[in-house]
Amino acid sequence: MDAVVPPPPMVSSGLLPAGTLLESLIHISNEVTSMEKVPFLQMKNISTMMRRIRLISSLFEEIQDTDKTLPPSSILCFTELHSVTRKVKILIDSCREGSVLWNLMQTEHISNQFYSLMKEMARALDILPLSLLDLTADTREQVELLHKQAKRAQLFVDQREIQRRDELVQLMAVTNEKNRKNKGLVDIRRIRDVLSGIGLRSPVEFEEEISKLATEAEKQAGTGGLVVVSNINNLISLISLSKPTVFSGDEHMKTHEDLKKRKVPTNSRHGQSFSHSMVCNIPDEFRCPISLDLMKDPVIVASGHTYDRNSIAQWINSGHHTCPKSGQRLIHMALIPNYALRSLIHQWCQENNFPTVDSTSSSELERTNSKRRSSETVIDHISATKAAVDAVKMTAEFLVGKLATGSPDIQRQAAYEIRLLAKTGMENRRIIAEAGAIPFLVTLLGSRDSRIQENAVTALLNLSINENNKTLIMAAGAIDNVVDVLQSGRTMEAKENAAAAVFSLSILDDYKVIIGAHPRAIPALVGLLGEGTPAGKRDAATALFNLAVLNVNKAKVILAGAIPLLINLLTDDKAGVTDDALAVLALLLGCPEGLEQIRKSRNLIPLLIDLLRFGSSKGKENSITLLLGLCKDGGEDVARRLLMNPRSIPSLQSLTTDGSLKARRKADALLRILNRCCSQITNPIG
Repeated sequence: MDAVVPPPPMVSSGLLPAGTLLESLIHISNEVTSMEKVPFLQMKNISTMMRRIRLISSLFEEIQDTDKTLPPSSILCFTELHSVTRKVKILIDSCREGSVLWNLMQTEHISNQFYSLMKEMARALDILPLSLLDLTADTREQVELLHKQAKRAQLFVDQREIQRRDELVQLMAVTNEKNRKNKGLVDIRRIRDVLSGIGLRSPVEFEEEISKLATEAEKQAGTGGLVVVSNINNLISLISLSKPTVFSGDEHMKTHEDLKKRKVPTNSRHGQSFSHSMVCNIPDEFRCPISLDLMKDPVIVASGHTYDRNSIAQWINSGHHTCPKSGQRLIHMALIPNYALRSLIHQWCQENNFPTVDSTSSSELERTNSKRRSSETVIDHISATKAAVDAVKMTAEFLVGKLATGSPDIQRQAAYEIRLLAKTGMENRRIIAEAGAIPFLVTLLGSRDSRIQENAVTALLNLSINENNKTLIMAAGAIDNVVDVLQSGRTMEAKENAAAAVFSLSILDDYKVIIGAHPRAIPALVGLLGEGTPAGKRDAATALFNLAVLNVNKAKVILAGAIPLLINLLTDDKAGVTDDALAVLALLLGCPEGLEQIRKSRNLIPLLIDLLRFGSSKGKENSITLLLGLCKDGGEDVARRLLMNPRSIPSLQSLTTDGSLKARRKADALLRILNRCCSQITNPIG
């Protein structure tokens, strides 16, 4: 546990705001350990994490009570522990407040997140210089025990949750199959048992869950891929369709009063429409037969029945080809606006002082995104005063000396501490570079020690955020070593961070040319795109996008085999890179070789049509860009395939009214092309 590096120069806590850091650590630790409501899912992982944070908080409290100076290694350790504790709090909050069903579907992924955070805690404690801290024997023993436990921690996945997840998946599959065969729903008692087993036992909880699932669908639209969005929509359909049967009429009528007391979140369309229904007695004929909510945009399907556009679109996208109400097979999938009913609903809303605009607040989404970004950013605890700058400079020079002359153990720890120090602000990145760290870190990229290599490439990634450091890193000849790590790094994290470093360096146009000219850089990125973890695929896709901005690199990306992999990623529910993959494909379309290869794909067109309806705003723009480019200049075959798909025209028409300005223009242009193609088919020349 004691530091491997010899004691560094002591730094006054007045220069590094240790007091502020400790106060923040104690506060956030108390927030985590004082949580009262433990969710049904991930109970063991949450309880274990809370217990270990409670143990480490005693260390912070004891140090706060002393006036002794703290060594830099302890400041870096505490900064990293603060970051880990923040991530733990966010993860537990998502388990408590997010969709129970979606968390159940993601149970293995969430368990892995808890495991990764435990390992981050262990790595932070590796650099805690216990021998230099004035602690009681009990506290020292507790911290040493915690460190051993964290290092020995194993991944824990609750098999009961796996069993429930598998049963839920089976229920969804059986329900979809029975609906396709017009045989109605599966055994309602079985649905009730499964849902009650994870805490969904009342109409109120069903409505809350629908709201949370809808929010999750919106969040996943640009990252999760069509499979993820489709799975979430299937869950919404399962709950919506089973709710009226699972609960008696009396229970259902109690829902409105219960919701008033519990304040259902209204950050999604489902949540908003239901929250309005709490105060109004909506006529049955104005309710959607699927969601039972007031219809915002009533549309007529082929069977003649009317539904709310959002609900029936989710039903159709889930693979259903029948009318939910009559069971009749739909001969086409067009959704025809019911203007007469919409007018009646609007009139009723005005007479009853009922809100008519379904406004998903962009400010809410912005606040959510801002909160997420801030949660991923390590707080810069080092003040900008001259004294603090001198202290960081002293620490950086000390650590660089250990990189240059230390044993492998000392180099490993010094590289890790530089990695952490480079996370904490632009000024630190400048100081570390000026201390001469970059050439030594570049050399350590070739280390046979996996941890040294991983820490070195991550430190260079953090340093590259500073624009001037990009030049220093390239001047040190780093690109060969970075590509070596990208291609054959000793850990997957090292490969991922090498790809992220390529992305960071390629922000400058001159380096796009240099990196693109490297014979192994683009093939290595494409390899990671196919074989990496979700994070690795995302890093590879963003790096390829940067490089493909230049025409000279487009052909190299295509030659390396990127296009089939990018198309496959559109339906990869684990990678979460839908928008990134679409953006790269849209760039490659501008190259003749790219256009030819993309046109050959038989699976892409239906995927793009679905993304026009259920993708993010950015995803819709890139999807329409691809479809328009594919149909222009000899794309008659693609145009005919579009016309044969019953969802094409409604999706394009919807985009002309609801899309961004850029998307609307391109949708109009594509509709004109399809009209000409349709005329040629109907009235062939000669």
